[in-house]
Amino acid sequence: MPKEFYTEKDIEDLFNRGIRSLQVSENVVLTELAYEKANRLGLELVSERAENPPAAPVRPYLSEQPRRQSAHAQPAATPVTPATPQPSTPNATDIEKRIRSAVIAKLGNQVDTKLLDNIIHRVVKSVGLK
Repeated sequence: MPKEFYTEKDIEDLFNRGIRSLQVSENVVLTELAYEKANRLGLELVSERAENPPAAPVRPYLSEQPRRQSAHAQPAATPVTPATPQPSTPNATDIEKRIRSAVIAKLGNQVDTKLLDNIIHRVVKSVGLK
């Protein structure tokens, strides 16, 4: 049986015709924008599979506990001395440093640090922290 693909426009058309649910199966595929549009409109997506939007990666590493560093690995962060006051709310620079050290701790020396710094800076800026 051929697959049916639904776009954002298709979902909007279904909703405007009064259809309030759509059976999603192996043969029914929604684009990422169609999935988002269905959620915004309240169109129920009925599926026997797990609730993952299209193109959503399964990221088990987000729930993993941090691994211990080997003896030759660089420390993830510089320890703070007790005399240094800690800000109550971390600023963007602190967040960038924490993200950078976490990525380096996870990936080690295989990271281009200049590229990593640019990516982190752009993301922090795009979420409104700078």
